[in-house]
Amino acid sequence: MAMYWLATRVAAASLPRFRSVALLLRSTSFKFSSLSPSTQLQRSRQVQRVYCFKDQKNVKGSARVTKNVKAFKNVLDDKDLPHVIWWQERLQQCRKPSAVQLINRLVYTNLLGLDVNLKNGSLKSGNLNWEMLQFKSNFPREVLLCRVGDFYEAIGIDACILVEYAGLNPFGGLRSDSIPKAGCPVVCLSNLMQNLRQTLDDLTRNGFSVCIVEEIQGPTQARSRKGRFISGHAHPGSPYVFGLVGVDHDLDFPEPMPVVGISRSARGYCIISVLETMKTYSEEDGLTEEALVTKLRTCRYHHLFLHASLRHNSSGTCRWGEFGEGGLLWGECTTGHFEWFEGDPATELLLKVRELYGLDETTVFRNVTVPSENRPRPLHLGTATQIGAIPTEGIPCLLKVLLPTNCTGLPLLYVRDLLLNPPAYEIANTIQETCKLMSYVTCSIPDFTCVSPAKLVKLLELREANHIEFCRIKNVLDEILYMYRNSQLCDILKLLMDPTWVATGLKIDFETLVNECEWASGRISAMISLNGDTDQKISTHSAVPSEFFEDMESSWKGRVKRVHIEKQFAEVEKAALDLSSAVTEDFLPIISRIKATSAPLGGPKGEILYAREHEAVWFKGRRFTPTVWAGTPGEEQIKQLKPAIDSKGKKVGEEWFTTMKVEDALARYHDASEKAKERVLELLRELSAELQIKVNVLVFASMLLVIAKALFAHVSEGRRRKWVFPTLAGFHKSKNVKSLDGGNGMKLVGLSPYWLDPAGGRAVQNTVDMQSLFLLTGPNGGGKSSLLRSICASALLGICGLMVPAQSAVIPQFDSIMLHMKSYDSPADGKSSFQVEMSEIRSLVTGASSRSLVLIDEICRGTETAKGTCIAGSIIESLDDIGCLGIVSTHLHGIFDLPLKTKNTVYKAMGAEYVDGQPKPTWRLMDGICRESLAFETAKREGMPEMVIQRAEDLYFSNYCQRDLSEKTEKDVQQTCSGNVVNVSNGAQSSLSFARAETIHNKSDSSKMAERVEKNDLKSAITLICQRKLTELYEQKNTPELAAVNCLAIGIREQPPPSTIGASCVYVMLRPDKRLYVGVTDDLDGRIRTHRSKEGMGDSSFLYFVVPGKSVACQLETLLINQLPTKGFKLTNLVDGKHRNFGAINLSVEGVSVPLIHQHR
Repeated sequence: MAMYWLATRVAAASLPRFRSVALLLRSTSFKFSSLSPSTQLQRSRQVQRVYCFKDQKNVKGSARVTKNVKAFKNVLDDKDLPHVIWWQERLQQCRKPSAVQLINRLVYTNLLGLDVNLKNGSLKSGNLNWEMLQFKSNFPREVLLCRVGDFYEAIGIDACILVEYAGLNPFGGLRSDSIPKAGCPVVCLSNLMQNLRQTLDDLTRNGFSVCIVEEIQGPTQARSRKGRFISGHAHPGSPYVFGLVGVDHDLDFPEPMPVVGISRSARGYCIISVLETMKTYSEEDGLTEEALVTKLRTCRYHHLFLHASLRHNSSGTCRWGEFGEGGLLWGECTTGHFEWFEGDPATELLLKVRELYGLDETTVFRNVTVPSENRPRPLHLGTATQIGAIPTEGIPCLLKVLLPTNCTGLPLLYVRDLLLNPPAYEIANTIQETCKLMSYVTCSIPDFTCVSPAKLVKLLELREANHIEFCRIKNVLDEILYMYRNSQLCDILKLLMDPTWVATGLKIDFETLVNECEWASGRISAMISLNGDTDQKISTHSAVPSEFFEDMESSWKGRVKRVHIEKQFAEVEKAALDLSSAVTEDFLPIISRIKATSAPLGGPKGEILYAREHEAVWFKGRRFTPTVWAGTPGEEQIKQLKPAIDSKGKKVGEEWFTTMKVEDALARYHDASEKAKERVLELLRELSAELQIKVNVLVFASMLLVIAKALFAHVSEGRRRKWVFPTLAGFHKSKNVKSLDGGNGMKLVGLSPYWLDPAGGRAVQNTVDMQSLFLLTGPNGGGKSSLLRSICASALLGICGLMVPAQSAVIPQFDSIMLHMKSYDSPADGKSSFQVEMSEIRSLVTGASSRSLVLIDEICRGTETAKGTCIAGSIIESLDDIGCLGIVSTHLHGIFDLPLKTKNTVYKAMGAEYVDGQPKPTWRLMDGICRESLAFETAKREGMPEMVIQRAEDLYFSNYCQRDLSEKTEKDVQQTCSGNVVNVSNGAQSSLSFARAETIHNKSDSSKMAERVEKNDLKSAITLICQRKLTELYEQKNTPELAAVNCLAIGIREQPPPSTIGASCVYVMLRPDKRLYVGVTDDLDGRIRTHRSKEGMGDSSFLYFVVPGKSVACQLETLLINQLPTKGFKLTNLVDGKHRNFGAINLSVEGVSVPLIHQHR
């Protein structure tokens, strides 16, 4: 509790944001046009009254809580009506019986909902309820938690919310004569944040914001009330951080949740996103309805505001969603709470944000809007879900195959946002160039520490960054500098500047970034105590239990360097010595007397113990007082003992004793320790203030590392899957121009379904050469949908600068990629599946241009055949006239009998063939038309009863066929359905072996360990031993060239480059205990992660080199295990040196041949 008292005292005294009640009485006016007073509330205003409060004079005591307080009216203010109605709506959703009973005791005549006629319901001026009402009036839509002694309490409406959503029990049970009250306890300092954090998490997870009021800890005058201040707020996506500066653990920080505003103009829909944590906002306009809904679906927002411009549609009516326009957006918005607003959208929304979060009018929000010129349009919701950019049940998830399974969190979110909002063409080219460089890097790469930019901003702004967070910030800065100082990584660092600018909205010069990172890293190094510092050991004295000093000093030692707190350190050491002396003089003679007394059971007992709850060292004993005082040793000390008392002056127990000397020494020690702790917190807050000035650079650096980690991970996974970088081609202005590189066309050679691993052998590759619109036919289960998904995903990955699942690819710079597949009905909007399909296809057709890729699967499947066929034909004509690339697949074969006016549309088909006399799909794309649906075969394969199938065939023959099915020869089917295979099977993913890997010679610049000389000796020994063996092997094979051993280093918090993927490597692990482990692997990154995951191995470093084949690697491993000990190195796996048989080897001068079957030791 002492540390918590210190944190609150320092915060309240030094920071302007902690304001007393007198400073918090400003009124915040909320105007919500969508809300109007209910009849019940109007009636209650006329019948019930609240007390009229007069001005309160200064409250006596150390904290002057209020002054010149405005008098409250005896009825609810008009400005509070919308808030009370808002809370009524929330309370109506409560379902727990205990919460419902509490709700019945509420009256809506004040913001707390207190009934002044109930017990403890008084709102008398100056009491606690009145004080809480003042805080509530400043943040009327936040749950108020107020620190009262050992509890965080909530009353009235807020108590009902806690019982319903935080699972807390009401105080006093369900007594009907008392106001609703609930809260969470403060058990001890270690559990303080945990208990409160759990309650806050429960509330914010359910969409509530919370205002936390703390007490100013410390002594107060008699009959005076403790001062209180608002210590912070917890919002969805923005946790409560007060007190974090003084603790020794980290805080999980979720992604910030913006306040979103939606409006409409002649250009289309507009979405404005405001992040209060970052003090930024962005504005995107010209969006289609589907693109807007996609953004809402993927963005967890805190509040949603709808502009009045949405009320009017093109039909001239005020009914939103009428005639199919706006229905999708309306359905999305009505699933949650929203409010209307008017005026200039951006200006008014920022005003709303300032009101919601209680910000000053002078608070500036930075515009981070990314220019929309020369970039593709955002993905539609249907496109994003059908390729798994938004995880959807039953759809292969694209995100899961772009990155390794161990790459999650911020890098994954970056890739998802990149796909949903493809970058400008220039940025896409930069991303691709960056990825290409990453694929050839041979040096070790940083671990890429990922820190949420929102977390950085909030902790530094509120001066709550602790030593753990500063160490993490330093890691970020050092990794930037590591890339800058490495010749291979420096070029990558420069290329990452522009993508980071787009992601953060911050434009920072490269030299400025490097210089500011050097300054900030140096500043942290000068202040923060790093792992290597050993001059701040916990005090130890034999007479005092070690747990006492551990608890008292561990909360501030090891945070900052000793040189900054040398004075306080000396005072604590002196006080600890004095305490030890007092305990030795007053307690040890008694202990010696007790030990010298030989008595049977029931004799005297005594010991010196640490009373953790009271943070004291006392004597605990019984039956130690002599019956006859004879002046023997220890009697004088016994006479000095007095009962131990707690902080409230109460006797602790019958067995706990102390002396005046020990109590004085304890007080002096606690005072010295508190001063040292106070000084440490002060230094940490000062460092936060210094770095807060450079917060833009820190945000930029942290985001750059997130992008770097995402792209390195993508390159590693792409190499494992044998994906390639496509050629990104620009569109030619003239439609008649055909360039040699594909110009306006798209060509995908060896295209595979992105969700299938080529190593599984089930992915049959396909080639797509698209210069115009394809009209695609094929049998059921023939692979049409899979082909469309694969083309869509490849095109999207290409225009984002990423690798694609093909052998080679030329992808134009599309201005939009749109995919429509199956549609479902929408009962909430009163629309059938065909209505939904027409609405979505309308958006595709109206949004398509000659630079678009439009993919429609099984068009017009939801209506009667004749008219559906004609609608489909008209849509194809429209797309053909536009001149876009794309595919329209269909089972409506009557479309080929229509007099379509098309110029460029090409007929394509998915083939089928006879196997053992039965027609089966080949999944091959071919020219022509396929009229065979294989419907009967598909139904039979899915278990349809034979009787049903037979009757269906009879009906088909009698109504649709002029000849018997037996007249259909195998030749007919083969002529209309043949071609290449596209595999649509969702086979299990398996590991992929690369046939070749490239050995590139380069020296690593990652070694910064103190044992540099030892590592160089080890590297020389490895090179000498293995080079001799390789020379011997090559001479035996009579090869003209000799491979060289290039031993590369991977330091602490570093990882191997993507170039090691699939290559056979021999590695040596340098364990923290100075012992070595020698091994071989074809998955160096995975093996290193496995080693470091073991206890005590997290700081291991590695040396490795690439060799030609696993067999050679095993021989070199055995050789190193046997010979390194002879050179003075200690190994942990000597038993592995007994391996002898390795099979044949295949040595190649040009590259490295790796067997398909991985062997892992």
